[in-house]
Amino acid sequence: MLNHCFQGEKLQLSSPCILLMGGFDGLHIGHEKLIECAKEYSLPIGITAMTGAKGKSVFTLSEREKIFSAHGLQFYIPFAFTEEFQNTSKEDFLSSVIGNFNVKAFVCGQDFRFGKGAQGSPEFLHQFTGVPVHALHVFTVQGKKVSVSSVKESLAKGDLLKANQLLLTPFFLTAKVEEGRKMGRTLGFPTANFTYPEEKFPLKEGVYAVHAEIDGITYRGIANFGACPTFGVKYTKVEVHFDGFDGNLYGRELDVYFDFYMRDIQKFNDVQALIAQLQKDLLCIRQ
Repeated sequence: MLNHCFQGEKLQLSSPCILLMGGFDGLHIGHEKLIECAKEYSLPIGITAMTGAKGKSVFTLSEREKIFSAHGLQFYIPFAFTEEFQNTSKEDFLSSVIGNFNVKAFVCGQDFRFGKGAQGSPEFLHQFTGVPVHALHVFTVQGKKVSVSSVKESLAKGDLLKANQLLLTPFFLTAKVEEGRKMGRTLGFPTANFTYPEEKFPLKEGVYAVHAEIDGITYRGIANFGACPTFGVKYTKVEVHFDGFDGNLYGRELDVYFDFYMRDIQKFNDVQALIAQLQKDLLCIRQ
């Protein structure tokens, strides 16, 4: 279980630890070297996690907790990019960190900046704390820096294949299944309905191939992310039909992984045309 220090609380961690410094909207392939470097110490590893610094986050904090834990990190320190945080000096920021954690080494990227006006640097981090700082080179693919921004660009285009190549953990949504309109069941395509978190970076609206584990079995599915114009629904929802699943999912929390973009959302002339398209979609994900 991941030990976490929530905003507004002071978790005293007396044991020696290593701390990864950055925003860490999620973990992309550029962060893998940071984790490998931290693991060389054979000490518990913590990570800072920012919300609101660059708009909506690729992953919510609860989703990031799962990702961090899966990659061998023991705790995270969340920071909200509030006006107060933006006006915190580089010295005060570091004092709050080293005052609560017994950090034996910091690991970050060479471009890591912190404090009011982004005046803090890896060099200052070492000068102020006296603790070893490993500032690693920026990771690039085909000459382009791998970053949260590049992941978001791919998500906004619906290019899940590219986004998932950049992420250490493929893009997913964690949410509880809600009661919906139950229209899908009348069509022979029952759906699990989810609310997309307000703080989570939105995908391009469309129909996606997805998968999720339910009771130890992985089910592939078709997900509609956006409106349902055929039935006059204009608000954004996530509706997923899991191929081959027959059961009640209401109230259950699922991790739904998005695999690839299938098609645009369409307004069909009649229900039979919609059913015919959904049958084609099923053939697509089965192949």
